[in-house]
Amino acid sequence: MEIGIAFDLKADHATRSGEPDDRYEEFDSIETVEGVERALVRGGHTTRRLGGGRRFLESVLARPCELVFNLAEGFGSRSREAHVPAVLELLRIPYTHSDPLTLAATLDKAVAKRLVASHGIATPRFRVVESIDAAKAIDLEFPLFAKPLFEGSSIGVRKRSRVANADELVVRAGELLADYGEPVLVEEYCSGPEFTVGILGNGAKARVLGVMEVVPKLVPREEFVYSLEVKRSDDWRNEIDLHVPPRRPAEFVARIADLALMSFRALECRDLARIDLRCDARGEPRFLEANPLPGIRPGWSDLALLCELAHFEYDDLILGVVDAARERWGL
Repeated sequence: MEIGIAFDLKADHATRSGEPDDRYEEFDSIETVEGVERALVRGGHTTRRLGGGRRFLESVLARPCELVFNLAEGFGSRSREAHVPAVLELLRIPYTHSDPLTLAATLDKAVAKRLVASHGIATPRFRVVESIDAAKAIDLEFPLFAKPLFEGSSIGVRKRSRVANADELVVRAGELLADYGEPVLVEEYCSGPEFTVGILGNGAKARVLGVMEVVPKLVPREEFVYSLEVKRSDDWRNEIDLHVPPRRPAEFVARIADLALMSFRALECRDLARIDLRCDARGEPRFLEANPLPGIRPGWSDLALLCELAHFEYDDLILGVVDAARERWGL
């Protein structure tokens, strides 16, 4: 099968003066594209790089593929992740990963929280802040956590995202509003252990690939932020440990896995996703966000590291996504 790869490369975009240095953090590295290509070729497929944006449009219009492996994050709106799959649906070209509705709904963190909450899944109390005045009027319990409403890849998530009082919130919310030009999600900070869960497949066949706990080494857990500074660090292994499975009772780990799978299904994710959860001060798990286009850079991205620690081969991950998509599309 000829499989086109849709992607946006970070290297194609230079941060302009006045922009935050993580503006294009969602975009992929060439190592991701090459890793996916190698896995697909080893699985017997041929590949074609489609790129993203106008290049993607021109490529797919000139010569459609049998299937598109979608990595494209898009740019410029809260529905940016829906751009490529919406075009592919218009052209009736099959593709991997979630559909435009799920991608748009999950990128807006408040929408995702409301959806999972409607299915009985607990999430921290939150507010959407669109102005400094709204930040000053917040009625949640400190400490709080502030981040851009519709970004991923820890864009805007820094160690100072955890705010201890009203003054800190006003400062941080003001920075985020100015830097990203979008509303700010403010939620009650969860001080317990943090987990991320990889899920592969669809419907009743969706399965948990592994549960990974992110364990801080340099700061107390109740103050830890899994921030961009940590993820970008060349010595991140000195800042955190990654435990797969978590070193916790099997019943508790199973509960985390079940909540993630419930969230995956509530949001109608397809083929692959990573679900982030964290426990509150009482030890109760809470849904944080869903990542239906999770990073899969070999040896780097959280999901790739999770699979590595779970002894699940990278090629099997990529080919598993393709198999799940082919089954959905009847290919």
